[in-house]
Amino acid sequence: MNVAEYAVLDGYELAQLIRSGQVTAAEVQEAAAEAIERVNPQLNATAAPPFAEPLSYAADGLFAGVPFGLKDLVCHAAGVPTRMGSRITGDRGVTHGHDTELMSRFRKAGLATVALTTSPEMGYNANTEPVVHGSTRNPWDPSRSAGGSSGGSGALVAAGAVPIAHANDGGGSIRIPAAFNGLVGLKPTTGRVSLAPDMQEGLYGFLAEFVVTRSVRDAALLLDEVAGWAPGDKYRLPDPPRPYREELAGESRALRIAVHTESWAGTHVDPEVADAVHHVARTLEGLGHRVEQAAPRFSWDEFMLTHYRYWAGFVAESVHAVSQVSGVKPGPDTLEASVLAGYEYGRGLTVLDMAEASAIVTSISRTAGEFFGSYDVLLTPTTNTAPLPLGYLDADDPALGHEEWTRRIFDVASFTPLHNLTGSPAISLPLATTREGLPIGVQLAAGLCEESTLIGLAAQLEVALPWADRLPQIHASR
Repeated sequence: MNVAEYAVLDGYELAQLIRSGQVTAAEVQEAAAEAIERVNPQLNATAAPPFAEPLSYAADGLFAGVPFGLKDLVCHAAGVPTRMGSRITGDRGVTHGHDTELMSRFRKAGLATVALTTSPEMGYNANTEPVVHGSTRNPWDPSRSAGGSSGGSGALVAAGAVPIAHANDGGGSIRIPAAFNGLVGLKPTTGRVSLAPDMQEGLYGFLAEFVVTRSVRDAALLLDEVAGWAPGDKYRLPDPPRPYREELAGESRALRIAVHTESWAGTHVDPEVADAVHHVARTLEGLGHRVEQAAPRFSWDEFMLTHYRYWAGFVAESVHAVSQVSGVKPGPDTLEASVLAGYEYGRGLTVLDMAEASAIVTSISRTAGEFFGSYDVLLTPTTNTAPLPLGYLDADDPALGHEEWTRRIFDVASFTPLHNLTGSPAISLPLATTREGLPIGVQLAAGLCEESTLIGLAAQLEVALPWADRLPQIHASR
């Protein structure tokens, strides 16, 4: 298998070729190594040199032998150092003696991990330009951001280096890089993918783990493989009525779809982005769905108050825990300015501060829950603009305090974080491009545990508005 053949196939297609004996897993993995070697010097998307051999995986898994990227944050593999995009992990990083539950499930699904992908420091950015690694660049235009916090995963998948890569999402970090890189990014319902054994809830319930992919099919098939409760998890979601793969036929009922293109933050939305959403809305009407203008209403200032406190609490906990293991003390020489500000802010929070934030989460979640009692799906932009210029979200800018930094992120990514606060599933699809040819992501969100609805609708849109033939300027097949 040559690289040009490898780089345009999704994970399932590669798995089928391996299973049928047309190629060997070793040949596919050699093509992946060459693909990474071709594109990574321009993208800077790996957090360490690719592994000499893939991490072990189940040879009978659905995706047996398929190359995979592991984001250098939260999910981890036994014996593999992780740096979390930060100098505070020390020169050697932090090494765990166990897989997380999700890593074990990735292995069981047959995914062959070939590289660690870059993350901003502690995942606290919608961009991926940490001091410790430098800027990860967008394969569509290397002067632009690959998004964050799963920017390395997004860049490698878009550039054809790996077909699937791990991602996680505390405010949009699966969906933002999916939008910026022209990919599918599904954030599952909170708790759908277990955080065992290290966490019960990540980021006070805002965090979800999964992947970015090129196709809806890979997202659906892999969710079947990795979703589900693990012993010791406090909450157990009901299983879907049927496997997610069965939703790929796209034969859903006529849905009630609300469309909304105005930023809840009151900030600018690029007209090309809004126009793309309205074009998708018309397409959905043509497919027999009922579409109308509507959106949940809530106070953005209260919403941001919760984010100031939850993100600062998460950063303070994370920095403290890593420092205890690494022996490296928090300070301006070991943390970026935004993370240091969040750490100090978080250390000053009280129980009553967090209780107030929790009350706001409850109120907004109830409002959104009532909204999804009237609508099946909410259609919005994923991000306010097409991919941002590198440096726009500078996490090491000492002029920005914790609140200013957090608001700066969500001023330009104002459509994604609602679904972290509520825990509801949402998916970004690459359904349009700008006049310059840059990807535009369109987001579909639904009520709790309605991943099936989103996958079925996404499968319809993948047929109606296909994207598979669109390739970025930096691509392993070129």
